[in-house]
Amino acid sequence: MTVTAQVKTLKVDDRDVSGRGDETILEIARENGIYIPTLCHMYGLSPVGGCRLCLVEVEGVNRLLSACTTQIEEGMVVHTQSDRLNKYRKMILELLLSERNHTCSVCVSNGHCELQTLAHNAGINHVRIPYRYKRYSVDASHQLFIGDHNRCILCTRCVRVCDEIEGAHTLDILGRGIESQVITDMNEPWGESDTCTSCGKCVQVCPTGALSERGKSVAEMAKRKQFLPYLTLMRDKWK
Repeated sequence: MTVTAQVKTLKVDDRDVSGRGDETILEIARENGIYIPTLCHMYGLSPVGGCRLCLVEVEGVNRLLSACTTQIEEGMVVHTQSDRLNKYRKMILELLLSERNHTCSVCVSNGHCELQTLAHNAGINHVRIPYRYKRYSVDASHQLFIGDHNRCILCTRCVRVCDEIEGAHTLDILGRGIESQVITDMNEPWGESDTCTSCGKCVQVCPTGALSERGKSVAEMAKRKQFLPYLTLMRDKWK
């Protein structure tokens, strides 16, 4: 027997909206054309609330909530834009920019980078936080792809698409905090992986220049994320 989720009504940015009870604030906002910035979230992958850019204010709740992981409630009043939220989002972006090397002018994803776009939209023209990044290695051992850990923002999109869509689980996270790093298998060179299928899904969902195709020069790496909604639809259809 199919159980239909109860319809709930709420207010988002002074707009009356409704949705299924199992939907999140982010899903409802996007269905109604309300913009909330995200980096770690991608339709078709499980939400993790890692980047915290989708933080919203909910009346009656003292703390900020991540829109991608918070389910809607009846009568909920949500604010997606405020001076407080914009301040936090700008700080988060500056922290991301300060943690690794994001020199856009020499990046393969220059002009096609989600981090770059969000920073531009937030009005960031310099980083007020001291740079903390250390020099990471560039893994060019794969015959088709290149991994540059210096540009990784640890959004885990690549890890999730490899596990949840491709089913290989080649990628994972090693370490904690600023020492965290995406690894291949048991921290082996990408080109030596026995589990990688060379499908390229991880490269296409990467929001920065951390993962790219071999042979791409500055500003040439445009990602193709359209495949993911289709694959997700087909996966759900044949469950």
